[in-house]
Amino acid sequence: MKGFAEGADRQQTTLLPECLDDRVDESNPVGAVDVFVDALELRELGFDGVTPAATGRPGYHPSPMLKLIFMAISTGSNRAGGWSVKLAAIWK
Repeated sequence: MKGFAEGADRQQTTLLPECLDDRVDESNPVGAVDVFVDALELRELGFDGVTPAATGRPGYHPSPMLKLIFMAISTGSNRAGGWSVKLAAIWK
């Protein structure tokens, strides 16, 4: 997603935990959401902001917000849930 502001690399090591991938269980739905949203052609689906603007501060690509919305729906919650849900949201 060149031209957009990007979050931290999931493989980047931190103080605790060593990396986020180590703390998110394989059974967590965030992995499926990540792969599903990345496979979507957001421009063809009518999403605005898929192409970065030429001027100003880089915006965020719409896919991270879509991933957060899917995670909220999959947990059946409209608010921040437990620790694992918050960590999964950081992961993506």
